Amino acid sequence: MRGRCLARRRAARAAHGALRPPGGPRRLRRGLRRGVRRRRRRRRAGGRRPRRRRAAGAAARGLPDPPRERATAQEPVRLPAAYSDVELLHDKDFAAYTDAERALARAALRRLARRGPVRPGRRTRPVRRGGTRPDLRATLREAVGHGGEPTTLRRRGPVVTPRRLVLVVDVSGSMAPYARVLLQYAQAAATARARVEVFALGTRLTRVTRELRGRDPDAALDRAARAVADWSGGTRIGAAIGQLNREHGRTLGRGSTVVILSDGWDRGEPGLLAAEMARLRRSAHRVIWLNPLRASPDYEPLARGMAAALPHTDRFLAGHSLRSLQELVALLEGGLT
Repeated sequence: MRGRCLARRRAARAAHGALRPPGGPRRLRRGLRRGVRRRRRRRRAGGRRPRRRRAAGAAARGLPDPPRERATAQEPVRLPAAYSDVELLHDKDFAAYTDAERALARAALRRLARRGPVRPGRRTRPVRRGGTRPDLRATLREAVGHGGEPTTLRRRGPVVTPRRLVLVVDVSGSMAPYARVLLQYAQAAATARARVEVFALGTRLTRVTRELRGRDPDAALDRAARAVADWSGGTRIGAAIGQLNREHGRTLGRGSTVVILSDGWDRGEPGLLAAEMARLRRSAHRVIWLNPLRASPDYEPLARGMAAALPHTDRFLAGHSLRSLQELVALLEGGLT
C-alpha cells in the first residue's frame, strides 16, 4: 500500500513537471511583464487596439472592415510664436531692471537658488551603477534566494551632501544698481538651502543670514537693510575679508565655497586685500568673484582692489544678468573640482 502511494506521488510530480513551461518561473514572470507593458501601451493609446488587429478581429467574426479615414491634404496650422517675459530678462542688465521686472525675475532667482555646490559624504548608500565599494551584506542576502550562490555583486556609492555656500554681497554706493537683485538671489538661497551664509560687504562686514530667511522677500530685504549700518556707503574689502577670516574662518571658511559679488572698488590698502584673499583661498574650497563690470567687452581689472584680489580667486565671472547667475550655478554644481 505504501509503495503504491509513493508511485502515485512520483507520477504526479512528473506530470506537474511536464506541465511547467520551459524556463520555469522566470519565463512566466517575463511573460507577465510583457502583458503589463502591452496593456499600458493600450491605455496610452486611448484604450483601443491598433487598426490592423481590430480589422483582423472583425474579419474573424464575419463583420465588415472598419471604415478608413480619407487622407486629406490639409495646410499646416501656423501658430503664433510664443515667448516668455522671463526669457527676455535673461540677458538684460540688472541695472536696467524696473520694479516690475525685479518682481518678475523672482521666480527665476528662486529656481536658481535651489541649486548649489555638493560634495561626496563619508557615508555610503546602495546604488545600481557606479558604486565604488562592494556591498557584501546585500550580495549575500540576495544569494540566499539562489541556493546560497551569489549571482550579482551589489555595490555602494557615496552619499552626496550639500557643501556650505558663503555669499558676500557688496552693498556700497557703486553696487547700488545690482545689490537689490543680488540680495534677492542670496535671500532665495538662504531660504531654500540649509548650509548657506550671507554677508553684506561695505566698510565693515555684517552677517545677514538670519534677516534674509523667510518666505516674504520684501520683508527679508527690509530687515537686512535695517541691520546693515553702512548701506550705500564706502567699501573696505580688505578689512571686511579680514573680519570674515578672523571671526568666521573656522566655522565657515574651511571646505566651503565663497562667492564674492562686488565691483572691486576698494578704499583700503591693496596689500591688505591681497593678504586676506590669500588667507581665504587657503581655507576655503573655492573662491569665486562676480563683478558686474566684467560684462563689458573692453573691461580690464585696473582698479587697485580688483587687481590685488584677482590672483587669489579661482573663477572670475560677470554677475550682471540672469544668464551670468545661471553660469555661476552650473559652475557650483559640477564645474568646481
